[in-house]
Amino acid sequence: MKLLAPLAAAAALFATTALAEGHLPDLDGHEIVVVTENAYPPLQFIANGEAIGWEYDAMAEIAKRLNASVVYENISWDAMIPAVSEGQYDMGMTGITIREDRAEIVDFSDSYMTSQMVMLVRGDEERFTDAASFAADADLLSAAQPGTTPFYVTVYDVLDGDEANPRIVQMETFGATVQALRTGDVDMVLTDGTAGAGYVEASDGGLKIIGAPLGTEDFGFIFPKGSDLVEPINAAIADMAADGTLEALNTKWFLDYKLGE
Repeated sequence: MKLLAPLAAAAALFATTALAEGHLPDLDGHEIVVVTENAYPPLQFIANGEAIGWEYDAMAEIAKRLNASVVYENISWDAMIPAVSEGQYDMGMTGITIREDRAEIVDFSDSYMTSQMVMLVRGDEERFTDAASFAADADLLSAAQPGTTPFYVTVYDVLDGDEANPRIVQMETFGATVQALRTGDVDMVLTDGTAGAGYVEASDGGLKIIGAPLGTEDFGFIFPKGSDLVEPINAAIADMAADGTLEALNTKWFLDYKLGE
């Protein structure tokens, strides 16, 4: 694991003393190695060769408040949770839904964002208007990354509970699912409402959201089990929620930022 022993000791010390005194832990400049996918705008993605997004801004602010430094590495989504669980990285971020099965192998931070799944379709779609009418037409296809919340919601809330259902075209990245939707290879993609709204706004009429939201999800950062970083990170998240920083990030990335510009 890349988290040094002094950091574990420092985190444990400040979690018990500094927090009790009413201010945030001081991690004394220690390095946190964070792994991400850079494929889930506007949380984290590449624009003009630069890695940017809500989570990058949030981590920069967390590091500032905790007196830590951050180093980023990249990995595919399907390898991320196992790699963090094995201690290859100190922390993972990529809009990861907090779930009980995942919590068996990694620790989660407190939720930093709550969102809902919505149905993203082409702007001229008229064959279906909601989850029920999509499910009723056996010719319609969806796309999703296996192991993600959009995948499981498509399987269990939209279709028949069969994870091998051929109507779900499995793809390696979320961006690939949206591209498949645009080109007509699939007919629907599930995404969280905030990201979906950004795609619609950037599409110039090429995409739209239909139907009712399909469930609520809470996003959290992940850590190896027993990580001493969880408590200080949670303290920083709570501090940022209390002073309006999280809401300001929501405004910046979900309202003001225009994907593709």
